[in-house]
Amino acid sequence: MKNMSGLDGLFLHLETSATPMHVAALYLIEPAADRDRDADFAGEIGRQLMPRLALMPFFRARLAPMPLQFANPVWIDGGVPDFSYHLRRIVLPAAATFADLEACVSGLHATPLDRRYPLWELAIIEGLASGEIGLYLKIHHAALDGVSGMALAGALFDATAELAKVPADWRQQVGEGEAPGLGQRLAAAFRHTATQYVKLARHLPAGLQLLTGMLRSAGQGSAPGMGQNLSFGPKTPLNVPISAARGFAALSLSLVGVKEIARRHGATVNDVVLALCSGALRRYLQAQGGLPRKSLIATMPVSLREAGNTETTIQATLTLVRLATHLADPLRRLHAVRAAAGAAKALTTRARSIIPTDFPSLGVPWIVGGLAALYGRSGLAKALPPLANLAISNVPGPRQPLYIAGGRIRACWPLSIVEHGLGLNITVFSYCDALDFGLTVASDAVPDVAALAQALHAAYAELEQLPATAAASEAAKMHGPGKSVVRQPAAEASTVPARAGHPDYLYPDARRRARY
Repeated sequence: MKNMSGLDGLFLHLETSATPMHVAALYLIEPAADRDRDADFAGEIGRQLMPRLALMPFFRARLAPMPLQFANPVWIDGGVPDFSYHLRRIVLPAAATFADLEACVSGLHATPLDRRYPLWELAIIEGLASGEIGLYLKIHHAALDGVSGMALAGALFDATAELAKVPADWRQQVGEGEAPGLGQRLAAAFRHTATQYVKLARHLPAGLQLLTGMLRSAGQGSAPGMGQNLSFGPKTPLNVPISAARGFAALSLSLVGVKEIARRHGATVNDVVLALCSGALRRYLQAQGGLPRKSLIATMPVSLREAGNTETTIQATLTLVRLATHLADPLRRLHAVRAAAGAAKALTTRARSIIPTDFPSLGVPWIVGGLAALYGRSGLAKALPPLANLAISNVPGPRQPLYIAGGRIRACWPLSIVEHGLGLNITVFSYCDALDFGLTVASDAVPDVAALAQALHAAYAELEQLPATAAASEAAKMHGPGKSVVRQPAAEASTVPARAGHPDYLYPDARRRARY
């Protein structure tokens, strides 16, 4: 039995039928070249995954609620998962395209998880004309964040193409699940609450002192970046009340190419990711007939984990970053985004010690659940100015390829959460030599997600074509007269061929292309 943290519980209680609070990943698996063409590759994936899922405590954990939901539920071991519920095989129409796969996972992502079971589902999707298999894994955000999710995937899949041996007695190894009584659950809730109040009292004086110092520094001008991103965003079509209908598009960009853009302009990979999203939004909103004069603002999660910590619980906070979408010049926009992201990072780093990820939860399920339902019904998302216009997340992943059932995982595209007033979420996983972008949208806010993916493609081409000399000149202006700028020779521009028949998808070399 394990207590749920206060932050984890918030994602549970914020969930409504229109706003499911799960995250997911879509893996594209390429069969081994020497496999038997008549073999059931999708079935072998399922046979390989079932014992791994059952033997990992995370996938056996289910919720045990408190009476009248007066506090967060606890996690208990549910025993061998019911794979008739958790594991599904889906066959797409004959000679299905990648767009068919995107449409399929859009529908899967729209449905909430059943809380009577452990909070995950896995769909094996076959029927692509290429012979590749899609693997859609959905997990409730109350159970993990992006960093712990990538660590979980690393444990679930293989490091080589060699077929792993499936233990014959895996069901016996799991054993029976837990069934704690009411008294045990109540005692756990009160013990956890008491512990959190003690921690809160212990850290409150230091937290108030740090917060006072930060506000004083901002007032004196010694922390100029503190208020740079703190304002409401403009109203856009992205910021409306939403229904459960979802859309999804996937896009992969060359990691080498993005790193080269970052190097030439003195930026980080994350700065370039934000600038790409900014350029894409400019194009998309211009095509929709309404680019605001005021810059859009993104909310961005920042991990609070210590190095090496992969515990399956949420350890992150949110920050705001101004995207400079009002600037037409891509170079000025990139540098403005870099400055805004730096200010946000500095603020989060300074406030790290006072940001809680766990707190007392007595009464929280009633209050948060009631407010979430009321907010959705009231339509306030349409009337209130948005604090943020969209969510952007960048999660580092493995640099080495992963395998399952002998097949190589060629890409890993994330799907995430959208909310009332926040109808677009762009999450990026780095995997091997690519940045895999997942665009999750509420259909009410972004009816044509493919157009947004195309705009992201164009934004990459725009930044890739910026010459290093122009970047050096701009950097010299920003540093002021009399200051030298170190220039390194630019690497040879990388060519990034598109997937045949699907120009929205970019890959860093021809070997990773698929023929649809």
